[in-house]
Amino acid sequence: MFIVTAKEMYDIDRHTMKEIGLPGHVLMENAGREIFRNIISLFERTEWITVFVGAGNNGGDGFVIARYLMEHGYDVRVFQVVPDELIQGDALLHKKIYLNSNGKIFSLIDHGVEEIIKNSDVIIDSLLGIGKKGALREPYQDVIKRINESDARVVSVDIPSGLPADEGVPFTVAVQADYTFIVGAMKMTAVLPDTASYYGEWKVVEIGFSKRTMEKYTTRSLYGSDQFQATLPRRRAYAHKGDHGKGFIIGGSARMPGAITMATEAALVAGAGLVTAGTLQEIIPIIASRIPEAMFKILKEEDGLLVWDNHLDVSAYDAIAAGVGMGRSKQGEELIKQVLKAATCPVLVDADGLYHLSNLLPILKSRDAVTIVTPHTGEMARLLELRIEETLTSPFQHAKNFAEDYGVYVVLKGKYTIITSPDGKQVVDATGNPGLAKGGSGDVLTGIMLAMILQNQTIFSAICNACYLHGTSADLAVQHKHSVYDLTATDIIAWIREVYRMIS
Repeated sequence: MFIVTAKEMYDIDRHTMKEIGLPGHVLMENAGREIFRNIISLFERTEWITVFVGAGNNGGDGFVIARYLMEHGYDVRVFQVVPDELIQGDALLHKKIYLNSNGKIFSLIDHGVEEIIKNSDVIIDSLLGIGKKGALREPYQDVIKRINESDARVVSVDIPSGLPADEGVPFTVAVQADYTFIVGAMKMTAVLPDTASYYGEWKVVEIGFSKRTMEKYTTRSLYGSDQFQATLPRRRAYAHKGDHGKGFIIGGSARMPGAITMATEAALVAGAGLVTAGTLQEIIPIIASRIPEAMFKILKEEDGLLVWDNHLDVSAYDAIAAGVGMGRSKQGEELIKQVLKAATCPVLVDADGLYHLSNLLPILKSRDAVTIVTPHTGEMARLLELRIEETLTSPFQHAKNFAEDYGVYVVLKGKYTIITSPDGKQVVDATGNPGLAKGGSGDVLTGIMLAMILQNQTIFSAICNACYLHGTSADLAVQHKHSVYDLTATDIIAWIREVYRMIS
């Protein structure tokens, strides 16, 4: 499932029409028909449906939807909110087809918006599409405001009217939809923290765009179970522990022994062959009592915090995760610095390691080996020296800039986690639930990701599969045993097994 900007969507549209030869009015017919098929599964024929139609292709989709509803016995009214002369091109063609099918079109001039909405059980928002720019003019602003105030259930066509398709674009008011049927490809705002809620429940409907065309114009996509099952390495019948990697986790402090404990257990449960926890001597009994399969390396410490030891040899490991629960001392910064310089294998930096990384960015550019960083929004803002609001409104661009500038993989964690490769390819993981908003969840992800990096797959697939496994484990836990309130990070580890059982 692809994720596009407005320009990319227009390019895909144009290529499909001009290069492939599929006419615009056919695409519009396909869009309206597919949305109609989804709508009828939601509502009864006895419900009164009102379609608000604006100018542009979005309005044209509305005429097609109204025609299909009418022909299948639904009580439907169409209200055109713009003058006739603004209905042009393919939209005008479908308006004529609707009228020739005995459809009727009402005008806001003859009927008040308040009266129309009051008598509607269902409102189909076909007012504005992805071409909306700048502040909304009347009558759009008033109509949208009244739709949002109504008790009717609202279905938006392609995008809630008033909402931009792209990140970082300000808006004043937008339809708050209960359902949105997105045409062809997801728009960026469907997965942004401050705009995703406007979509309500959403579904992408296919209207004839080829996969090859989509790949030509966008490098963003949504990661799902199909990709997970297709890329997750299957184990050979005669595999041994060495085939599944030697991982090293550096972390822990006197105040936070749990972080490295959870990361170590998660790595082993997720499939790592051998995992060594590098930590304080006093933490080792805690880890060993819970995870007898783990191995240990006692690291140098001062006042309960890890420090760099010139004798520490990291050459024996296939991948390293550093930072979980290690604290934010100046000595910790030196430890992260030296690990990044010494390691020739992939290094994953998380948690307190990211705090230290702010002063070590030049080292990232000089590394020949793979580096993965896993910040949440606040940590990303600190790395980029931005306000948190800036990373929230344009996460795709900021993650891409950082990945390309420093040659690293970025896992920008959130409700929709954005995974970015050094060449700018981006994938969104939509798994997970509010139960993950709790201490330790990120440490578990670190362990899972380390395990995945150790397997026989590309680094990008490993990161995507780790995020999917982490979120899906949490989703299964909530579906079958826990709630979003009582779910803990260690619960997530237990449910990793169930995800694997589902695909075995």
